[in-house]
Amino acid sequence: MMLALTGASIDGSLYVDVVDLARSSPAWLDDGLSAWSTYGLVVFAALMVVGWWRARRVGTVAAAQALAVPVIVVLAYGVDALLKQVVREERPCRSLHIRTLEACPAPGDWSFPSNHAAIAVAAAVALLFVSRRLGTIATVAACVMAVSRVWVGAHYPHDIAAGVLVGAVVAMFGMQLPRRFPDALVRRITATPLRPLLLAS
Repeated sequence: MMLALTGASIDGSLYVDVVDLARSSPAWLDDGLSAWSTYGLVVFAALMVVGWWRARRVGTVAAAQALAVPVIVVLAYGVDALLKQVVREERPCRSLHIRTLEACPAPGDWSFPSNHAAIAVAAAVALLFVSRRLGTIATVAACVMAVSRVWVGAHYPHDIAAGVLVGAVVAMFGMQLPRRFPDALVRRITATPLRPLLLAS
C-alpha cells in the first residue's frame, strides 16, 4: 500500500484563505464558479469545434491543424493523469479536513496536478495556433477555470500551477508537429476515414 503525499506545507494556508473567502462570498458568485468548475470544460470542447469549422473553410492545412487540437488536449490529460499516479497527493479538503463548496473527492482521487487546469490550458494554447480570437477567449476561460478549482476546494494553488504548466508545455510542443509538417499531416488524415473533416461542404 502506497502512502499519499500532502501538499498542505506548500500553500495550505493560501488554500484555506481562498476556501474561507468562498464560504463568505455571495451565493451568486459561489454558484457561478461552482457551475463553471463542474461544466466549464464543455465550453473548451465547443471552442475546438468552432475552430475546426472555421479552419476547414480556409483550407485543408488549417483544418488539419485544428483537428490536432483535441489530440493535444487528450495528450495533456494523459501526461497529467500519469503525474497524478506518480505523485499521489491527497486532496486538500481531505488532508485539511475543511468544508468546501464542492464535495470532497473520494480517497485515491489524487490532487496534483489539476486535470481541469491542464485540459483548459492545453486547449487554450493549442487554439492560439488555430485562431487568435478563439485562443484568447479560451485563455480567459482557462484562467477562470484555474481560479474556480481552488475556489470550490478541489485543489491547492500549486496543483493548479502544475496543471497549467503541463497543459502549456504539451500544447506548445505538440502543436509544432502540425505546423512544421502540415502537408504530411494532411496526407495522413486524407488516407483515413477522417478525410471528410478536412473539406468544407
